[in-house]
Amino acid sequence: MSTVPSFWSPRIAALEPYVPGEQPRIAKLVKLNTNENPFGPSPQVFDAIEWAASEGLERYPDPESVALREAIAGRHGLDVSQVFAGNGSDEVLAHAFFAFFQQAEPLLIPDVTYSFYRVYAQLYGIGCELQPVDEGLRIDVPAIAARAAAGCAGVVIANPNAPTGIGLPLDSIERLLVACPRRVVLVDEAYVDFGGESALPLIEQHPNLLVVQTLSKSRSLAGLRVGFACGQAHLIEALQRVKNSFNSYPLDRLASAGAIAALEDEAWFAHTRHEVMDIREGLTLQLEDLDFEVLPSQANFVFVRHPARDAAALAAALRARAVLVRHFDRPRIAQYLRISIGTRDQCSALVEALAEILG
Repeated sequence: MSTVPSFWSPRIAALEPYVPGEQPRIAKLVKLNTNENPFGPSPQVFDAIEWAASEGLERYPDPESVALREAIAGRHGLDVSQVFAGNGSDEVLAHAFFAFFQQAEPLLIPDVTYSFYRVYAQLYGIGCELQPVDEGLRIDVPAIAARAAAGCAGVVIANPNAPTGIGLPLDSIERLLVACPRRVVLVDEAYVDFGGESALPLIEQHPNLLVVQTLSKSRSLAGLRVGFACGQAHLIEALQRVKNSFNSYPLDRLASAGAIAALEDEAWFAHTRHEVMDIREGLTLQLEDLDFEVLPSQANFVFVRHPARDAAALAAALRARAVLVRHFDRPRIAQYLRISIGTRDQCSALVEALAEILG
């Protein structure tokens, strides 16, 4: 047995790290497992990156990412003091967990949601209380609100939720904000641009609201790693304090330039996100024709199960046909598959493979 773990801190030895989706190298792969956008970013992104590279990579980038934050603030009608930018939304979320949820009371999260939340809680020693989703795998807002009113470290939800894709209306978000006025309610909106309802308009009225978004999905910039948070200035200041105690330069020149260009090309953004939503609706009908149960999705993926077939076996059979989807071997969702929305050709290949497997 290796003696290396004896050098580890006790908390590291106990960690169960997040497992990202597989990124294999398979010829002619239909890759529908990590919710990447099937359409590339705005052509303007490449010009912006080329220009940024020519400006001098020997110099550090702006540690406060002011130009990027101004672009985000301008698009959403906010002040730059209400915007924080980080190296992907995962880093932004990690800083938020550190900044707001290390409290004496437990943090409330749904039992079926983005699994990284529990990893952050474990990493920082945050007590975490799982709130069961209902039988339809919907976040039980009344139950969470009632529990939050009794005292908690805060509330974290993804809206639309992952991996289900089910969204919440704004009045449900407001209910949580009112129930938990002395703690932060973090709304992770990684998939909101595919049909969800953003909580950004609620920021001015609620000092405890932090909204986190990413440019990985609807802006097709998963390879650049750009995320951001929006909230009242006192929340953003806390995130800046954590960032400047961890990494003063989280966003490089190329990522910032590409992100700004993507934000400026509204036409490309509108076209590609509507294309994803249109393909999603068509794929849903095709999967239902194959007897799959498809949960209502407002994300760039669908969450499905077949009443007569084991989900893990289906995922393995698809992989054998070079079609990759995501299976989570976790309580309550072990019989579901999460299928990212690909191009029309990719989704046709998926349906053809499933039809062959199902016989």
